[in-house]
Amino acid sequence: MSTSILILVLLVFSIIAYRLGKTRSVAVVGGARGARHLHSLPSYYGALTALWCALPALIVVFIWGAFQGSVITHSVLTGLPAPYSQMAEQDRGLFMNDVRNVVEGNTRPDAARPEVAAAAQHYRELRATSRLALTVLSLLVASAGLWMIHRRISKELRARNQVEAIVRGMLLLCSTLAIFTTVGIVISVLYESVLFFRQVPALSFLFGTHWSPQMAIRADQVGASGAFGAVPLFVGTLMISGIAMAVAVPVGLFSAIYLAEYADRRFRAVTKPFLEVLAGIPTVVYGFFAALTVGPYLRGVGESLGLNVASESALSAGFVMGIMIIPFVSSLADDMLSAVPQALRDGSYGLGATKSETIRRVVLPAALPGIVGGVLLAVSRAIGETMIVVMAAGLAANLTANPLEAVTTVTVQIVSLLVGDQEFDSPKTLAAFALGLVLFLVTLVLNIVALRVVRKYREQYE
Repeated sequence: MSTSILILVLLVFSIIAYRLGKTRSVAVVGGARGARHLHSLPSYYGALTALWCALPALIVVFIWGAFQGSVITHSVLTGLPAPYSQMAEQDRGLFMNDVRNVVEGNTRPDAARPEVAAAAQHYRELRATSRLALTVLSLLVASAGLWMIHRRISKELRARNQVEAIVRGMLLLCSTLAIFTTVGIVISVLYESVLFFRQVPALSFLFGTHWSPQMAIRADQVGASGAFGAVPLFVGTLMISGIAMAVAVPVGLFSAIYLAEYADRRFRAVTKPFLEVLAGIPTVVYGFFAALTVGPYLRGVGESLGLNVASESALSAGFVMGIMIIPFVSSLADDMLSAVPQALRDGSYGLGATKSETIRRVVLPAALPGIVGGVLLAVSRAIGETMIVVMAAGLAANLTANPLEAVTTVTVQIVSLLVGDQEFDSPKTLAAFALGLVLFLVTLVLNIVALRVVRKYREQYE
């Protein structure tokens, strides 16, 4: 039985356990009328039974799956004849790769070497035995959990407390995993960045004006040392993000003001979902739109005005990116404006202010902290965008302030540096981690500033 089918069987088993536990709790008090004598609701007894049936078995499945591959591989390698059992570590990896290709059907057994075919047959037998043992063990554990809790059910059993404790422990485990995952990502990026800065000076990376990470194979070739000045990438990122925010913030903010203050309910109910549909469009579609429509249009307009507009320009990428971010800014601003109490508006009207004056002098100042926080979060979203920049702005690391020329961003270079077969000890590949560290620090600072603005200037109303 495969792991996915086994998990499905365990989930069905836990549903049955829920019904058995709930029925048992009602039976111990003489029927539904006696349910008031139970410490907890009958559903809690069913949930407790289902949890004790499913969780231990799923833990067994997880642990078994984590070690199954390595154990089977070790057993296969141990059972090989003497010349093959004494292979080097690298040769063992290549040999097992051939074995897995035969096992998965990528290579026919008759086309493989005899020793590979024999090892593949042994691998299949061990995997089948392992799956059978896992199925039997997990079902036994699930049955034991069901039997243990089912016999303990009584009207004094604090089922609700135990269920809440288990759920609290699961939430704590998920939170801990999220924290450790984030810490692991930061440590790995930081470690690789330190290796990069050992080969390239940090000042040269942060303040250099020439970016050419291509490394030559031989020392006598041109550009053997590469150039890792990241200033052109930072400038391109800021330029495209600035253009995007110049488009997204006014349009998004004015749209939110109209929908929150001027539009009637029917128009708002129709228009707001249509506006937020923009957030669900894949970024690759925006990239096609920028490359095939906006870019040629801007180039044609520029030629009519006597301007030299590149086919891939920062203006094209920034404009389309701004369109993508409009619903993000509009939705956050609309929520902040709608959260302002109606009493503030009524008080302004009572003092003789018009609707526009009320919006400018009362509503916007009251919602400003949330709007500013949303804008800063939108900036983080713009800085991290990749696909639109790749298709609309290109890969050229030009140090320029002209938005009509081709530029690139930090995220695009990270992708280009890690595409294909790379050596992870070369400065070219390690540069991607250094860029990722800088990008992480920038977005972290922006998020911290946004949170501090919201917390400091947030208005709380009763």
